[in-house]
Amino acid sequence: MIFKAVRDGAPYPDHHTTLKAWAEIPPRPIRLADLITTKRELALDKLLAEDSTFYGDLFPHVVEYQGSLYLEDGLHRALRAALQQRNQIHARVLVVEG
Repeated sequence: MIFKAVRDGAPYPDHHTTLKAWAEIPPRPIRLADLITTKRELALDKLLAEDSTFYGDLFPHVVEYQGSLYLEDGLHRALRAALQQRNQIHARVLVVEG
């Protein structure tokens, strides 16, 4: 299995973090096997697009909540890494207390 678990939705409260605030979080390596996705489906065109990060952050967004890591944004990047047989990605991690 690529991810620790696949969910439909986030269990953590809305954190209201802006894109600017996300950009200030330095990326760090995260193992794909430690991530829990918050989306069950992915648009195949996003996965296959070469410029899929052109208008967004280059790094996935992960929320650490109650000791678990939730992949909030960047599922297509994480899957692309898995298809390239990589077992980790660099992601921005926001810690949410709860």
